[in-house]
Amino acid sequence: LIFSSSGITSVAILGTVKPSVMADYDEEIPDEEKIKIASDFIVNSPPGEFNEVFNDVRVLLGNDQLLKDGASSAFEAYNETQFTPAKIEGSAEVLVTEHGKVGAGKYLDPRSGQSFAFDHLRKAVSDVEAADVDDCGGFRSAYEKAVTDYTEDHYEKGTCTVYGKGDEVVACIEHHKFQPNNFWNGRWRSQWTINTKTGEVQGVLRLQVHYYEDGNVQLTSNKTVAIKVPVDDPTASAEKFVREMEKEENQYQTAISSNYVVMSDTTFKALRRALPITRTKVNWHRTIQQHGLAKDLTKGK
Repeated sequence: LIFSSSGITSVAILGTVKPSVMADYDEEIPDEEKIKIASDFIVNSPPGEFNEVFNDVRVLLGNDQLLKDGASSAFEAYNETQFTPAKIEGSAEVLVTEHGKVGAGKYLDPRSGQSFAFDHLRKAVSDVEAADVDDCGGFRSAYEKAVTDYTEDHYEKGTCTVYGKGDEVVACIEHHKFQPNNFWNGRWRSQWTINTKTGEVQGVLRLQVHYYEDGNVQLTSNKTVAIKVPVDDPTASAEKFVREMEKEENQYQTAISSNYVVMSDTTFKALRRALPITRTKVNWHRTIQQHGLAKDLTKGK
């Protein structure tokens, strides 16, 4: 189900999946196709459910070595697109993103001025060492301070990382809530690319929620925005950016809430017939009386 409103695209996926084993099929599937299928499952894992999907894919593939050798790039893609937080001892959390990649399996933590190796399967940090950080003439550090303060004020357990790349500053924010005991998980991500020469800003806001109690419903929503900020002074530019970012994110979150109401009142009702095929409500009281059920119940039959 796809919903589009005010520049927001939302996709809700309903259904259930029961893993099988590829070897059970009569026609042999080539290893390349098996890896492609397994990788697609892994990359599209709902937030907070990577391990569960990985374990199901192991059963589906039935070949651990093939999975390890062929799908390792999918582990990397998942963590980078999900903005997976990583923890370096003695430093604040840093996000694993494509913007911080400095080598094979290594990422930059601009805040602490360090690089680190990241195990995409175990989510473990190692090989931490000093690294150079592009501060974009003071813009990166100014934006880092402003975005960090904003994240702490607006997200209970949010994490942000701000990168410098020549004339651009890239700010990434991640916040998640995982409630497996209540059968739901969700993640918020936003990415903002600021051109320090022109002041043009491109933002991408993403929300992903999975609810799976007695069913399977996924909501994936995203919105792109464009704003402009002054670039005469790094601190003033960062402060203006945060005010604009707050306005855009608030509008997006409000629109998402409105979409929930629309889906509840229209879309989901359309999936279930409110009336029986006769298009009339059932008079249960009269039906019980007519069939003598009331008397039988009274007599304890």
